[in-house]
Amino acid sequence: MPTKNFSEGEMVMGRWPGSHLYYEVQVTGYDKSTQLYAVKYKDGTELDLKESDVKPLNYFKTKKSHSRSSSRQRSRSRSRSPARTQTSKRSTSRGRETKKRVQKEDVQKEDLPAVKSVHQVQENSTNNKATYMSEYKEEKEENNTKNIYRVVEHKIRREIVTDRLGLPSNLRAKKEERKFVELETKDDRLNVKKQAIRTQEWEFGGRVGAFFMLFLLPASVILLLSMCAEDDTSILSFPPPFPAFHTLWNSTALGIFVLWFLFQALLYLLPIGKVVEGVPLANGKTLKYRINAFYAFLLCAAALGAALYNEVNLSYIYDNLLQLAISAMVFSLLLSAYLYVRSWRVPADELAPGGNSGSFVYDFFIGRELNPRIRNFDLKYFCELRPGLMGWVVINLVLLFAEMKVQGHDMPSLAMILVNSFQLLYVLDALWNEAAVLTTMDIVHDGFGFMLTFGDLVWVPFTYSLQAFYLVNHPNELSWPVALAIIALNTVGYIIFRGANSQKNAFRRNPCDPKLAHLKTIPTATGKSLIVSGWWGFVRHPNYLGDLIMALAWSLPCGFNHILPYFYVIYFTCLLVHREARDARQCRKKYGVAWNKYCQQVRYRIFPYIY
Repeated sequence: MPTKNFSEGEMVMGRWPGSHLYYEVQVTGYDKSTQLYAVKYKDGTELDLKESDVKPLNYFKTKKSHSRSSSRQRSRSRSRSPARTQTSKRSTSRGRETKKRVQKEDVQKEDLPAVKSVHQVQENSTNNKATYMSEYKEEKEENNTKNIYRVVEHKIRREIVTDRLGLPSNLRAKKEERKFVELETKDDRLNVKKQAIRTQEWEFGGRVGAFFMLFLLPASVILLLSMCAEDDTSILSFPPPFPAFHTLWNSTALGIFVLWFLFQALLYLLPIGKVVEGVPLANGKTLKYRINAFYAFLLCAAALGAALYNEVNLSYIYDNLLQLAISAMVFSLLLSAYLYVRSWRVPADELAPGGNSGSFVYDFFIGRELNPRIRNFDLKYFCELRPGLMGWVVINLVLLFAEMKVQGHDMPSLAMILVNSFQLLYVLDALWNEAAVLTTMDIVHDGFGFMLTFGDLVWVPFTYSLQAFYLVNHPNELSWPVALAIIALNTVGYIIFRGANSQKNAFRRNPCDPKLAHLKTIPTATGKSLIVSGWWGFVRHPNYLGDLIMALAWSLPCGFNHILPYFYVIYFTCLLVHREARDARQCRKKYGVAWNKYCQQVRYRIFPYIY
């Protein structure tokens, strides 16, 4: 069994596959069966390298100094190979041939040190070209010089391309260069055209799962709203009678939804609020966003107050809630089609890593483009918080007035007040902490397709309001002791949710903040650290735990006569468990050994002592 020469955590020089470039990497493991070292580059890339491709940190320094001492008399040559020997211009023809053969071998076999940036590679390549040209011209053998120059130029171009691409760990260099790169020479400039890398990991059951989700999600919304409108709450009444087709569509409802969407877009474009930068994306770009959702909510509240003061009939929303939901479905479908078509006209580096599978159904569902923008109008970021989240509050308020009218009360019930208050607090918190959404998986990783458009515009406002809709026709009387217990539960959930998110966001902004000095961390090869104390030492996703506790508090005011008000809790638990698994896969790829150490110290994912 070969001996292991490099230990775990050691910093070494690792060769990039398919090139002669070496980069500083950290050894994260060693597989005895395959005799491969697992290493992590500074950009987060993880590879398995042979021992021959791993060198000590001082390897190139030693080689460089030795080369200089053995070729002091060469003033023009850039080569650092010890095999280079000094040859006179008046040497014999055989000697010149030997020298040219050695030079060619040097170009092909020379180990180059790590290149820190593309600009440095280009500058070095230009200097190399000029040096070789001047040297060969002095030998006055133009034909042979051109042949050797082609070898040098091909070598330099291949290194530039390999360094620029940032190809994944499973590449085979020569095949991948032909597959993903096209070289063009125009005015002595090298242009690199990148094509998007195909999606390797399929989620939600692949194309089959995505196909069924396209029909299952709209059908679920129609079914849930139809059940809430029924008077019979027994399980025997399932499924409810399907509404007549002519009652499902209302052009006025579509017009109202479109006007609401455009009104929110207008508020988004107002030059109020600060402009912040998002996190750096995989393509190296950093987008800017205007933070003004909370101000937009205040303007919405003012407009809604004016409508109530002028006795605008808001009960239309309650009477036509199903038609409004179907209008939102049609709108989200058309928006998804537009997003899919425009994704074929954007640069390859602007596509989402999970939305380029080659399957129309899957890519349409997941979303191909990562952050689609019309000039400075970011469609995904806009839909994430505004039309659906604020629409949820408006629907809840309308259902509060509808309960008073249907039940013949002068005041809304205590259960309805609790549901509206809890969910209003949740929405206000999201809008006030709007900048926090810029670090979420939805913005950074997921493409903008049917999954997110339907979720933002349909699922959030029309299913998250189920508790309020249920209470309109199925009132539940609460005693004050029970109500106080539910308030306490929601408060505990909110404290965990807000405390965990605030701690995470503060640490991301400034890990050296003295207020965070008490936190214990685990360093990673990427330069970032993982928190293993505080809220994030309790469970791996304390924000999910707080979210689920609040979700339960929203459902309890509806009583236990039917499972329908608890649909949100059941669905949200499944969603967060699935999201935690997706997040764990990404973190394991990104942080490697450090993530495994974090999981050993923080054993539970969401629920302490349970999961």
